[in-house]
Order: sequence, then C-alpha cells, then structure tokens
Amino acid sequence: MLENKTLGRSSISFGKPVIIKGSGSIVGQTEDEGPLKGCFDKVSDEKNDMFGADSWEKAESALQRKAIAITLEKTRLQAKDIRYLFAGDLLGQTIASSFGVIEYDIPYMGLYGACSTCGEALCLGSMTVAAGYADTVMCLTSSHYASAQKEFRYPLEYGGQRPLYASWTVTGSAGFVLQPDDMGADPDKAAKNNYSCKIGITGVTVGKIEDFGIKDSFNMGCAMAPAAAWTIAANLKDFGREASDYDAIFTGDLGNVGSDALYNLLGEENIDIRDRHYDCGMIIYDLKKQDVHAGGSGCGCSAVVLSAYILKKIESGEWKRVLFVPTGALLNKTSFNEGQNVPGIAHGVVIEKTE
Repeated sequence: MLENKTLGRSSISFGKPVIIKGSGSIVGQTEDEGPLKGCFDKVSDEKNDMFGADSWEKAESALQRKAIAITLEKTRLQAKDIRYLFAGDLLGQTIASSFGVIEYDIPYMGLYGACSTCGEALCLGSMTVAAGYADTVMCLTSSHYASAQKEFRYPLEYGGQRPLYASWTVTGSAGFVLQPDDMGADPDKAAKNNYSCKIGITGVTVGKIEDFGIKDSFNMGCAMAPAAAWTIAANLKDFGREASDYDAIFTGDLGNVGSDALYNLLGEENIDIRDRHYDCGMIIYDLKKQDVHAGGSGCGCSAVVLSAYILKKIESGEWKRVLFVPTGALLNKTSFNEGQNVPGIAHGVVIEKTE
C-alpha cells in the first residue's frame, strides 16, 4: 500500500492522489470582460456586483453561498455529504465566509492566509482526505473589490489614486470538492466527476512567512514575491524536481512587478521558471485594455482562475503536472497604521492529471 510521506522541511507527497471531483466559480462583470470571458460558471447580473445584497460585505457572503450552490450542483452532492468545509476571505474575522456558509450547516474551519487562502484550503483539505479523516471536503474562498477597498484602502467614494504597481482585487469565489481516489468503491458517496479524466492533488508544500521589509501596502507583489520564491524552491528541493518537471507554475497575484521580483529571487538559487510561469492576476484581466494596473489580487483571484482555466487545461491534456502557488500579503489596517512591514506567505499545491 502506498503511504503518504513527509519530504524536506514542509512538503508532503500523497501515496494516492486526492481527486478534485469538481469546482464552481462565480465572478463580477469586470472579471468576465477579461481574457477568461465565458469560462466562469456564473457572472453577476448587476454592474455594481451587489449580488442582491445591501452592503459590500453581504455581497461577498452572497458570492460564497452561490459558489457552494454551483459546486454542489455540478458534483451532484448535497450539503450533508460534505464532511468539512475549509473556507476563507479577506475581511476581518473572515465574516464573508462565516455569514456566507452558515445556512449550509456544514462543519466549518475558517481560514485566513490573505490572498494565499485558496492554497491553504487545498493543502488542509487534501491532507485531511489523504489521512483518512474525511471522504468529502470542500475548499472555498472569495474576495470582492469593494469590500476589500473598504477593509484595506479607502472608501470608493473618496476617489483615492492608486500607484501603477497596485493590484485590483478580484470579485469572485470558487469552491472545490475533494475526495479519495478510491471513492468509486462507494458509489452512493462518490461525487460526479466534472472532468473527462482524473485530476488529483499529489502533494503539497506549506509555505513560511517571509518579510523583506516592504512597508508600502500597495506594493503587495514585491511583498509576496519572497514567499513565492521560498515555496517554489522548497517544493523543487523536497520533491527532487527541476522547474522543467512542471508544465506550468502558477503564482496567485504577484502581478507584473512582483513577477519580476520572483524571477530575480529564484535566479539567486539558480532556478529559472520564466518559460513556464503564469500569474493568475495577470491572466484574469487584460492589463492593456482594463485599468487594473499591475493585475488582479484577492482570495478569489487564484481560486476562480484555478476553477475556470487551470483545471480545464489539465483536463485537455495541454498540461499534465502543475505547481499552483497562491500568494498572500499578511497585513491589516492596524499593522499598516502602526508602520509595520508587510510580510508574505505562499502555499504550493501539486496538481496532476492522474489517468
């Protein structure tokens, strides 16, 4: 019997892949005006992306409720079939998640890893399934442009100017259902596989906090780049791989400025990923036509790109093995106002076409 193995400082290789049975995504209208137009499961009907709510925070909770509903419908599951829900967002006390998921009555673990939360959720969810503590879990994250501006920046009515290296928080949410590879032996519990093949998480690399002294809260790409570099380098070392062993390496939301910083930092370790690196924040928007400056960001950024784009590329056979590395800047209003640095975190998830 194949066993799970810990590797190096922070990685785990699963004896059997944890299968991503399906996912569901929902985004705002701006996100559907970019290069991934038509790839998402649902798009907001309202230009202001209120999703029928009367506040931005409630709108983000509505995003999560809708993402759960879409994911359950696509996998033909009910809420009672989900053993654990790993969910998070950017708001204080993760209120978008707690208020968004309460009606589903699923055992819930609230997470905060800033914009890396999708990676954190997938790491914890896949570990839980691989260890045999659950046969069905859901991983869920969200972000909303307006609620994030209110939480971390200035009220929209203020009309504050953003520097060109700032990013644009994605309005979106996505959920993912994870099950063991052998769920077919229990068809009553098995979710419907949304893909024409098996796509599984075969390993993870848990990141560590990196602080390079960045104090500018708009320059999150450079604040997160050191954490992304550490996680990518650790993953390659722990698994005994070269960058070329991955068909694609995705970061979450470094943007164009943070991506350049990532290349420089990895170059110091003699690692070159330029020919296979993609950044979710640079894919979801058209940086030439949409006024988003350095690209997209937010918990929902990497989540909706994974759901709507990356998994479909793996299904098509264009990519067989992908390293998915959502990135996060660990700050809040208090730490910024007190003049503290902006440390970063990034978690690595190895996703493969397993048959």
